[in-house]
Amino acid sequence: MERTSITNAKAKQWVDEQVALCQPDAVYVCDGSQAEYDRLMKELVDSGLGTPLKARKNSVLFRSDPSDVARVEDRTYIASQKEEDAGPTNHWINPDELKKTLSGLSAGCMKGRTMYVIPFSMGPVGSDIGKNGIEITDSAYVVCNMHIMTRVGTKVLDLINQSGKFIPCLHSVGKPLASGEKDLGVWPCAPMDKKYIAHFPEERAIWSFGSGYGGNALLGKKCLALRIASVLARDEGWLAEHMLILKLTNPEGKVKYVTGAFPSACGKTNLAMLIPTIPGWKVETIGDDIAWMKFGADGRLYAINPEAGFFGVAPGTNNESNKNAMESAKENTIFTNCGLTEDGDIWWEGIGYPAKGTLIDWKGNKKPAPAKDKSPKGEEIAHANARFTAPAKQCPCIAAEWEDPKGVPISAFLFGGRRPSTIPLVHQSRDWNHGVFLGSIVGSEVTAAVISDQVGQVRRDPFAMLPFCGYNMGDYFQHWLDLGKQSTADNLPKIFYVNWFRKDADGNFIWPGYGDNSRVLAWIFDRCDGKDNAVETEIGLMPKDGAINTQGLNVSPAAVKEILSVDREGWKKEIKDIREKHYPKFGAKLPPELAAELDKLEKRLG
Repeated sequence: MERTSITNAKAKQWVDEQVALCQPDAVYVCDGSQAEYDRLMKELVDSGLGTPLKARKNSVLFRSDPSDVARVEDRTYIASQKEEDAGPTNHWINPDELKKTLSGLSAGCMKGRTMYVIPFSMGPVGSDIGKNGIEITDSAYVVCNMHIMTRVGTKVLDLINQSGKFIPCLHSVGKPLASGEKDLGVWPCAPMDKKYIAHFPEERAIWSFGSGYGGNALLGKKCLALRIASVLARDEGWLAEHMLILKLTNPEGKVKYVTGAFPSACGKTNLAMLIPTIPGWKVETIGDDIAWMKFGADGRLYAINPEAGFFGVAPGTNNESNKNAMESAKENTIFTNCGLTEDGDIWWEGIGYPAKGTLIDWKGNKKPAPAKDKSPKGEEIAHANARFTAPAKQCPCIAAEWEDPKGVPISAFLFGGRRPSTIPLVHQSRDWNHGVFLGSIVGSEVTAAVISDQVGQVRRDPFAMLPFCGYNMGDYFQHWLDLGKQSTADNLPKIFYVNWFRKDADGNFIWPGYGDNSRVLAWIFDRCDGKDNAVETEIGLMPKDGAINTQGLNVSPAAVKEILSVDREGWKKEIKDIREKHYPKFGAKLPPELAAELDKLEKRLG
């Protein structure tokens, strides 16, 4: 097809170069229309890759190859010119060497396929905080997901044609087709050793090969919105963070916006769509995963959600844990690696109800429905990282201003992880540098959302950015410290550390979590308003007795006291672990301010 809609010389040249390299049978420039989405989805269904869901309007289920089910961290690279610029937490390959490898793999990689050219905007189209990209892909599944997750279409292409500014993103499933060959319903991807998710930070470019799944293939998501955007943010003086954005309204009608960074499987999406259990409070969603923040003229940080949809983990999502997510995915949704019921609906472990009759699991095998809403280990119906891709506008609690191009002013940052001991329910940093210290020591359990042999172990995940920071994490810490000098303490967001996952001696969660986390958010809201509801402790500011509303909670006063007290011995072990195992990773790049915060904490604990 003609590429007449691409008139910018730089963009046209880049697309032409990829056409020459990948050798597709056809080239199609996406317009972002509903007709385009419907046509491509029908092609996917007709080819046997997608299964329409009779029980859900305009919704389709896909099953990926068992080798292509999640982010592949050990195949994800930051190809900076210097290895030290990638840092100790990233995989590095020399950019020239990596381009040579990828060029060899990509030569003719789209034979037998259509090359789709996707002009997309991260953030509301035209926002000063947003960025534009062009993703080239040979996957119609990727196009349809990008339709939901970003703003795709001619308006974006018009901006790119005018400015010539875009992030180039090249993707291929890595499975060319011989003449007359079809996929025949088999998920196309390359073997694991041929998968590459490559980022070139100096060039602001992304090149992904061999995977058709999730963040490996939807290049606006983690690749652009975090790994490349974090480099842009460092160079341009803003923040690109793995954070939800919430709008909180108190009973008096006062509004505040907060962001929160939580590693995988720590209730981040649940918190983003929380239904409060305390009367008079309202919680609404601006974003569930990523926040881009820039300083406004008033010295405050303003945030946008650069995404347009939710790419949520399905297992464990139910009407109790996240009713709003369930409502968001009722129609117009793409499901991947979920189970299929006899009546044409999806099913997964933890959905909140048992299925009937026979199910088809995520590998396409027929199985009797489990008696409950969970399956024996190793016999799961849905993959642990099964996903739903749903439009954010369908969320019942989406805030009216979620697409405001100016963004929303942020009053607080929340950090948190899944920790059964030591870390209290909530504490506030003493100042900005102490808050950056808290972000730098976040730790949580490894989950099935990544392919790893460390599932179940606790690891440090600073700022929940460990897999997503596009440069040296020591320099990233310094960027946060430097940002604190760009504004006043009054204008900067307050910083808090929360932990919903404390356990008692019997291994049971002490805090009920879910909607009851609104009780902690209410305390944080009041702290941002300057309310005198905190006491100073060795680890930071903590709620005064009675400052957290526990009315109607089935938690004993002794248990509340336990999760709102300082575990001195636990913190001493924490300091030892940070000092011996965590901070040394960053070597000379560790900012001295953070080492000083660790020393001060140790001194306060005695």
